[in-house]
Amino acid sequence: MEKKPHFVRREFLPREVPSISLALLLAAVLLLNALLYLYLNKFYNSLGRVETDPGLCPFGHFKLGAMKNCSPWLSCEAINREVRKLKCVGEGAVKKVFLSEWKEKKVVLSQLTNSELKEDFLHGLKMLKALQSKHVVRLLGYCEQQFTILTEYHPLGSLRGLNETLHIPKYKGMNTWHRRLMLAIDYVSVIRYLHSSPLGTLVMCDSNDLDKVLSQYLLTSDFHVLVNDLDALPLVNRSAGRLVKCGHRELRGEFVAPEQRWPYGEDVPFEDDLMPPYDEKTDIWKIPDVSNFFLGHVEGSDIVRLHLFDIHAACKKKDPAERPSAQEVLDTYRKVLTLLIREAAMPSTREML
Repeated sequence: MEKKPHFVRREFLPREVPSISLALLLAAVLLLNALLYLYLNKFYNSLGRVETDPGLCPFGHFKLGAMKNCSPWLSCEAINREVRKLKCVGEGAVKKVFLSEWKEKKVVLSQLTNSELKEDFLHGLKMLKALQSKHVVRLLGYCEQQFTILTEYHPLGSLRGLNETLHIPKYKGMNTWHRRLMLAIDYVSVIRYLHSSPLGTLVMCDSNDLDKVLSQYLLTSDFHVLVNDLDALPLVNRSAGRLVKCGHRELRGEFVAPEQRWPYGEDVPFEDDLMPPYDEKTDIWKIPDVSNFFLGHVEGSDIVRLHLFDIHAACKKKDPAERPSAQEVLDTYRKVLTLLIREAAMPSTREML
């Protein structure tokens, strides 16, 4: 009679061990999913910050660096008195850009260089004021009389230098498919914001080639993308039958959308008056090319491209009406990021077995 309990314990012991292992594995998977959920939730919250909230300041004010209180945009008098130019860091067709200093903080001072383009300059200022958000470079002040704009300084510069920046030892850890895809998501988020802005549907017209596109955006020190140049941002108003044309010259090349190219062949000389207008879907056409630059050639980037193949093919539809909206592209990018992060986490789960 004393052997029977001993026999029962020996029979159930092998069954208890797998049960414990299964419970531990289940707990590990649940923990991993919880951590993944928290990470993605934090990431999407950062993407979904209040659109009109750069620095938690009301309209017409800014907060820079470690400033505790919001300051009103600087006036002509304040800019002339308090801002000191350090050096010229760039010059385009419309304006010259100076690295400057305000109260021991680095800032950027932009000044009109071509009086014939003052309307473009003032349009860019108008857009900058109206579109202040997490997607747009922070405005610190302006002086219309002197055609001067003061904005926040970002030491990493425009997106043209992205690959060079990622090869700097300090930033090599950022050179991953994951971080590059997040930059592409930031870029598409900007396009989506412009297409559904407080002013209406805006088209990013300074985008006739990849280099020009990249020059319009800044890379922040915490690796986000901001649009910086808003001089060429016309409004589409379908209900009023208002479409746009990006400039008055003929556009060529595969980078610009088909509807932006002269439709009447080489035998017919280009005439601006005969060029048909178009809408914001020109921006959608360019997304795959810009994203391809973002993804680069790091380990895993080809897998990302494979997952984005269908949405990018849709972006390249010849008929603009068949292309997805910027919101649809953004939703797909976010889903791909979530999927790939989960897939990357699965090998760790298998190792726990």
